[in-house]
Amino acid sequence: MNICHRWVCSSRGWKRAVRERLLPWALAEVELGRNVLEIGPGYGATTELLQKQVDRLTCVEVDPQLAERLRHQSLGSNVTVRCEDGTAMSFPSDAFDGAVCFTMLHHVPSVTLQDRLLAEIARVLRPGGTFAGTDSRGSRAFTFFHLFDTLVVVDPLTFPERLRSAGFEDVHVDARPRVFRFRARKPLAPSACV
Repeated sequence: MNICHRWVCSSRGWKRAVRERLLPWALAEVELGRNVLEIGPGYGATTELLQKQVDRLTCVEVDPQLAERLRHQSLGSNVTVRCEDGTAMSFPSDAFDGAVCFTMLHHVPSVTLQDRLLAEIARVLRPGGTFAGTDSRGSRAFTFFHLFDTLVVVDPLTFPERLRSAGFEDVHVDARPRVFRFRARKPLAPSACV
């Protein structure tokens, strides 16, 4: 993230926006379960709220400095922070009840890596587990805000098919002018024939 982006994402204003608008809208009527994975928590504005809603929260953050900062903030809580790449996580398959990511997909440096991340999230979710989150929509201001930063905008119109291709079903994407939310479910294991 560039310096401007770091400043905004660590600000009180961003924390308030996440608490009052983003998270309530993103997770309305979503059941995540007790053991949840958060991909790309950054400065932890969403983590701070999520940890109060679940029994266990595991955060995967690729940036070593942000991971260490979040690890320090989360000491003694129900949060575990791992510094690793979300496209190749070290967790076993079917490890989590739910998974989330908020306004971070556009920081994944290519569509191919974004799709790999989606498939990896599907792998680590238990059958029937929910994947939910948000991302920002492209605009001139959004592009300017990401100067000298990674920006691969996710199109909410094509995102449902990308989620299905990654192994999800019951896909729902709702768009607003600046942001979209998504929800999808990993299919239940097929029933055994008798």
